[in-house]
Amino acid sequence: MRVLLLSAYEAVSHRYWAHSLMAQLDEFSWTLLSLPPRHFAWRIRGNPLSWMLKEHDTLNQSFDVVLATSMVDLATLVGLFPHLGRAKKVVYFHENQFAYPESSDQVSQLEAKMVNLYAALAADSVVFNSAYNRDSLIDGARAFLKKMPENLPVAKPLEELRGRALVLPVPIADSSERLPQAAVHKTVPHRIVWNHRWEYDKNPDDFFAVLFALSDAGAAFELAVLGQRFRQTPAIFAEAEQRLAPHIVAWGPQPEEAYRALLDSAGIVVSTTWHEFQGLAIMEAAQRGALPLVPDRLCFPALYPPAYRYDGTRQGLYDRLTAWLTDPASRPETLDTSAWEWPAWRRAYRQLLMDSA
Repeated sequence: MRVLLLSAYEAVSHRYWAHSLMAQLDEFSWTLLSLPPRHFAWRIRGNPLSWMLKEHDTLNQSFDVVLATSMVDLATLVGLFPHLGRAKKVVYFHENQFAYPESSDQVSQLEAKMVNLYAALAADSVVFNSAYNRDSLIDGARAFLKKMPENLPVAKPLEELRGRALVLPVPIADSSERLPQAAVHKTVPHRIVWNHRWEYDKNPDDFFAVLFALSDAGAAFELAVLGQRFRQTPAIFAEAEQRLAPHIVAWGPQPEEAYRALLDSAGIVVSTTWHEFQGLAIMEAAQRGALPLVPDRLCFPALYPPAYRYDGTRQGLYDRLTAWLTDPASRPETLDTSAWEWPAWRRAYRQLLMDSA
């Protein structure tokens, strides 16, 4: 079976998903086309033209399944290459633009939202990495489309979309494949890790405000701030690097081996985000033994028991971290992550492609 895999904005999590999917389901014949994760506004609207000009011969081939991320303008691509419309079309939503927290300096997300919506409507199968992702798209699209000039009856097709959508998370690697190597790294219970993108939607202000308060209160902790950094980052990072210098054991992106070692040594991994549809970074750290501490919002209530969630406020995070750092008895057990790993999801992904074809 020939599968054309399209990733129009190949962020780290998208690349991981695509490459692990091809490795885990190697009985299929894969062709991958991807575009770098930059110039977002151009990329999400221009990907069909980019591929038409650069990959014309590939797109003229015949495929049984077209599997595209939600950044792909699938409706336009099928218009340019009509024979692709005869393949079974599957769209996978890592995220959706309807739930993205817009900042004051961003351009309108109208184009990106419409690409998401048209791709979902053009697909034979629509898959989301979490129920929160699915529901925030449907509910967000309903509110968004009310702004159209005509009062169109959008509720029915959107609810039909909700009804036929599947939820298949991005699986993480099988933990049994990494335990021997991880055993050489000793966990430091009071080592706190941040391993997210250095962008405003991950809400670093709340995270660092709480750590400033902990430091001022004399709390003993170590800090590793990892994750993907860009040319422009929120100003709070520069302030935090100076104010928290006595606590810092790592700062900024790390080579792969060093990154894994830091995760293996982490005692706590924290999220304060305003924007998350699954959270692979947190999952991976939890798999390696860190205690996840996540806000009680977005996708997290469906993934983490209450013992690993705080109320989403700075005070709630401060109180929980203080307890975990000072009272070992208050810390929950290491989280069992086997339900997130590839062995639990390989059959469902295989069935998705088989049913599509």
